[in-house]
Amino acid sequence: MSLFVSLFVGKPLVILMVAACFVAAYLAYQFRWPDAGFHPRALLIGGIAWSLYALWEGLVLLITPDANIRVDLLVIWPLLALLSFWSVLRAFRSAR
Repeated sequence: MSLFVSLFVGKPLVILMVAACFVAAYLAYQFRWPDAGFHPRALLIGGIAWSLYALWEGLVLLITPDANIRVDLLVIWPLLALLSFWSVLRAFRSAR
């Protein structure tokens, strides 16, 4: 858990890189393999979720840079983990 905290708390650019990975995977499947039978749009949902989290972290850093107790992460991280897991599963599940 401390690895996750050290990677993603207070680092909106790192979080945006994760969002960019989701969008890059979407673009790869959308344009490289359009007839593969996958649902690549689900990856966009994951990318949007991570982008919103990056925006939230940026706002937290801007408004309260000395916040050391982050109760909001108790809600955000499980939702983000579930949404990321769902989007990857949904994207690579065959449509056939």
